[in-house]
Amino acid sequence: MTTNSTDAGTGSPRVSWAAANARRLARQGLTAPAGGGPAAVTGAMVGAHAQVLSAAELSVALRLDGGETRESVRAALWTDGSLVKTFGPRGTVHLLPSADLPLWTGALSALPAGRGAMPDGVRMSGDETDQVVAAIADALADDDLTVDELTEEIVARTGPWAGERVMDAFQTKWPRWRQMTHTAAHRGALCFGPNRGRKVTYTNPHRLLPGFTPLPGREALAGLVDRYLYAYGPATPQHFAKWLAMPVGWAKELFGALAARGRTERVDFEGDAAWVKAGDTEFPALPPVRGVRLLPYFDAFTIASQPRARLFAGAAYERALGGGQAGNFPVLLIDGAVAGVWHQRRSGKWIDVTVEPLGTLTAAQRAGLGEQVERTGEILQGTPRLTVGTVSVGAHA
Repeated sequence: MTTNSTDAGTGSPRVSWAAANARRLARQGLTAPAGGGPAAVTGAMVGAHAQVLSAAELSVALRLDGGETRESVRAALWTDGSLVKTFGPRGTVHLLPSADLPLWTGALSALPAGRGAMPDGVRMSGDETDQVVAAIADALADDDLTVDELTEEIVARTGPWAGERVMDAFQTKWPRWRQMTHTAAHRGALCFGPNRGRKVTYTNPHRLLPGFTPLPGREALAGLVDRYLYAYGPATPQHFAKWLAMPVGWAKELFGALAARGRTERVDFEGDAAWVKAGDTEFPALPPVRGVRLLPYFDAFTIASQPRARLFAGAAYERALGGGQAGNFPVLLIDGAVAGVWHQRRSGKWIDVTVEPLGTLTAAQRAGLGEQVERTGEILQGTPRLTVGTVSVGAHA
């Protein structure tokens, strides 16, 4: 492993897109299976997006050794507790390693808070937020509760104001406290429990990791940048801000502080300044990224890899980005670049997989695609049937 070269003007290592992409793929377990089990793989991804849980199960399992299925991920989540389902980056649902909860809660609770999207009369004050978070932690300390059950417990501990149905949501009204669900998660008071039938439940993450304490914000944010740069570097403050849905100015200040402390190192990334974790400047000299991969909705690699114009090159930028939002389409990767979209539909034991390449597949690529479809069927525990043709299903909402 070696860096490509050094920029004569700045003395910074030069890193090509091909080298960066190859290293990201390898560290993501997308060139060869990753060891360590679901929690280790999810940690290497810096979280698996789980708004659609089946997609998260596929994201994690496809990076594991052959023979592992969605049941391996479910066991880590619901049996041994090495994974937790909670609100992660961007306030969206993620799978995270339970052992990393001190870092994640410390970092996410230290992010700058905006004014909030709720209108006057609905928006909660800081004191009200503190009351609700404390009530949630207490109510979930010993049991998993549905939303309705949790609402009753919160109201009993705070007052009727917390349960007033004032939040517009899906043609109905939600109780006021629900605007702080992700805040409670970020402070370490709430995560998801196993579904009770079709009903979501919440629990207290301290039941998974007894006695954990969120890391101090400065330390936690530095650790999160370390993880992000190791997985997706070289990256800029703008890339990090986009990944977290945070202001660019804040990210620039954070990166500047970390550079001053020697935590990051500047490189020349395709002619632009970017950063890696300090000392982490080795990249493949001639990266031989070859092969075919099928990645599901909101896979971490497609969401976090930047610049997107390089990963989603040419026609892929229009076809696979869904209006600029990565993750809305499952994607076909060929030789490390997005080269199509795909969709799967289950009917009993059958899993019908339709793949729409953006170019003509070679015989080797067609064979690799067949292997990927078989692996997808193995993970999802069904019998796959492949169709190469147009994907008529729209982007995931």
